[in-house]
Amino acid sequence: MLTIASTFLYALLTDRVLLVHVPAEQEGLFCEPFPVSSWVLPGSFPQNNPHKLHIGAPESYANMLKNNIVRNDDGPGAPASSSLPPYVYLHLEQFQLKLSDNVFCDEDQVTLSKFNWMLLKSDSYFAPALFLTPMFEAELAKMFPRREAVFHHLGRYLFHPTNRVWGIVRRYYEAYLARVDEKIGFQIRIFPEKPIKFENMYEQLMRCVREQRLLPELGPAEPPTNATADAGDGKVKAVLIASLYSGYYEKIRGMYYESPTKSGEIVAVFQPSHEEQQQYTSNDHNQKALAEIYLLSYCDKITMSAWSTFGYVAYSFAGVKPWILIRPDWNRETSDVACVRSTSVEPCLHSPPILGCRAKTDVDVAAVKPYVRHCEDVGFGLKLFDS
Repeated sequence: MLTIASTFLYALLTDRVLLVHVPAEQEGLFCEPFPVSSWVLPGSFPQNNPHKLHIGAPESYANMLKNNIVRNDDGPGAPASSSLPPYVYLHLEQFQLKLSDNVFCDEDQVTLSKFNWMLLKSDSYFAPALFLTPMFEAELAKMFPRREAVFHHLGRYLFHPTNRVWGIVRRYYEAYLARVDEKIGFQIRIFPEKPIKFENMYEQLMRCVREQRLLPELGPAEPPTNATADAGDGKVKAVLIASLYSGYYEKIRGMYYESPTKSGEIVAVFQPSHEEQQQYTSNDHNQKALAEIYLLSYCDKITMSAWSTFGYVAYSFAGVKPWILIRPDWNRETSDVACVRSTSVEPCLHSPPILGCRAKTDVDVAAVKPYVRHCEDVGFGLKLFDS
């Protein structure tokens, strides 16, 4: 979703038509966003196998530059548009955005504009990089006076869940969330390359809850049976947990099931599913995951795992600045800081590009652009915010 929104914005800026490759596991997630047309890349398209496209592919723009098939300068010997290959491939996958020849420089965009067909493969939210390209700045300023609302608007415009997904969202919301006074979302993602023990993750979540006063404190004892309503006034807070694992739900639910709150408020805890492991090729699994993104986006407050694109989409849809559970350093099992509040409702670009362009130097754009900051959860990442 983050990549599609970024690519759609790029297509708008470069006067291109967006077609999306939809694999079998992603079918049935979204309705077509554009009336009387389809954005699905036809199965008969000659280059409809994304697995053939990789960073070393000869069709990639970076390799074309290295092999002098194209030039990104105005010097003599630059090939004419008529002699260019039929298409160019942009490889913008995470940790590969820092290309030696940066596609987000003006001279590269001029060269890329000469290709009629562009194939783009990415797993990142690269929209912030477009704001760093000088030739796009004026148009983007008109489109987004509030820069931290980019994905909020693009996502709501592009992504409309199918009846199947929306049915899951509607039924769950009306059954458990519609009549509560406040909705609080916890999204927990454990990454296999840096797994965190359940006990450590739960303790960090609870530290964040206490420090930020996200949930009512537990009381020492039950109130008398004849006691009248106190300061809580019968208010109900719903906690929605989005996680592959059931342990967080069971512990938080048990805590508020067994003990009263000091304020007299009622805390109800819900978890729509707990699949235990991510099933990338399961269409049913992906539909449930999308439904939970939308459910999480209806929460008034959101706490999420660092680096999680699932959480990014949910809080950006909601327009809510989340509390981010800081990932421990690689050589540690716990984090000294439990959570920090995001400065923006924009997702994070994990691997920002080099911005020295022809100077071939790495520029910290967060130090020179007033509307860009480093992400709270990814120190070298970038996100847009309203300066």
